[in-house]
Formats: sequence, structure tokens, C-alpha cells
Amino acid sequence: MCIPSDTHTAESRRYRLAAVGLVLLCVLLLLTITLLCIRLNNLTGERNQLQASYTSMTADRDQLQTNYTNMTSWTESRDNCRQRGADLVIINSKEEQRDRKERVWIGLNKSEGVWKWVDGSELITGFWYSGEPSNYRDDCVITGYVSDTNKNWFQYSCSTPYFGICERSIFN
Repeated sequence: MCIPSDTHTAESRRYRLAAVGLVLLCVLLLLTITLLCIRLNNLTGERNQLQASYTSMTADRDQLQTNYTNMTSWTESRDNCRQRGADLVIINSKEEQRDRKERVWIGLNKSEGVWKWVDGSELITGFWYSGEPSNYRDDCVITGYVSDTNKNWFQYSCSTPYFGICERSIFN
């Protein structure tokens, strides 16, 4: 039996269209799989970063908890300050600071133009009285010059004999 050429051509076209459609679906599937693999690799990297961050924060939390557990009481700190020397002043509250009539060193001085604490860390927030620091050659700081408990730091001569404030360390 002989098939007319029109039918043969139509059937041939259908096969070609089906083959082209199948190839396009394969290409689309391959592209989708490739994109999913790339996304999976990115998510794996993000997961690893989050895990490392979580581990680090857990260790930090545990260290803070240990420091808090080992923290000495205020009474123990006060006794420690008294044992360290008679030239130290212990101020436990803003009220004590306000009522205190004497001036005390706070452990802050200027070194090479930068204000630094006695531990070497740089000053971040200051509580300077109006007009201070005065930028004179006096490179130390006292408190207690005025009764304002919020803005009471003054730049003063380092050679003036004042008491120092005893530091209470909360970290070992």
C-alpha cells in the first residue's frame, strides 16, 4: 500500500516537531539541573558560614557566662580596691559621685594626640564638661570638678596629686 506524499510529509513534519520539542525539553531540563546545582552550592556555603558564626557566638556566650559566674561581688571588689592602696577612691553610684567633693583621676590621658585609657584602649565616648577638653598641654582627666554627674570631665595637669578611681574588673 502506497501512502500519498502529502500524508508522508505531514507525518514527517510531526515527527520532526516532536523530536525538536523533545530536544528543547532536554535542554530546558539540563539548564534547570545546572542552575539547581549552582544554587545548592551557594546554599551549602551560606549554611557553613552560619554554622561557623553560630559556633563562634556559642563560644562567646559560654565565655560571658563563665565570666559572669566568676564575677566577684561588689564587697569583694571594694575590699580588693582597698588592699591595692590607700590612694584609691571607690565610687559605687552616681549619688556617691555627685556628693563627692574631691577631684579624682579617671585613668584617661592624651598620648600622641589621642585620648587613651590606662589599659591602652582609645576613648570612644566622653563625658566632657562644656568647653573641655581644653586642648592645653595638660593631658590627664579628672572628675568631681563640678556636681554634674553626666558631663563632668576636665582636662587637668597630670602632676597634680589627686586620688585615682579603683577599677572593678568584671572579666578575668
